[in-house]
Amino acid sequence: MLLKSTTRHIRIFTAEVKNNELIPSETVLALDIDPDKEFNWTEEARQKVQRQFDALVEAYNGEDLTEYNLRRIGSDLEHFIRDLLQQGQISYNLQGRVLNYSMGLPRIDTEAGRGQYH
Repeated sequence: MLLKSTTRHIRIFTAEVKNNELIPSETVLALDIDPDKEFNWTEEARQKVQRQFDALVEAYNGEDLTEYNLRRIGSDLEHFIRDLLQQGQISYNLQGRVLNYSMGLPRIDTEAGRGQYH
């Protein structure tokens, strides 16, 4: 049975990805980071999210694999992504199809407003 957790920027599935298809699995979790491409990502930032995901999954080792536990992991990753945005490690994709600033308004770097949100 395929379980999933979907947040604004994180999708987690109890599945393996093979040939661009999800194959349900009871032992493997698949992670999709920012499927709507709301942010500009470096490979380093993506790897940080992946490592955080791995750590969270390890912390739940031995717990029942439920949609509730998947949602908790997804929610924790959302907070982690917000931290990356606030630290300037990722930024909003201003060329994205939808600009909703779900993690807060973007910073405008000018001398007068350095670090301020507008």
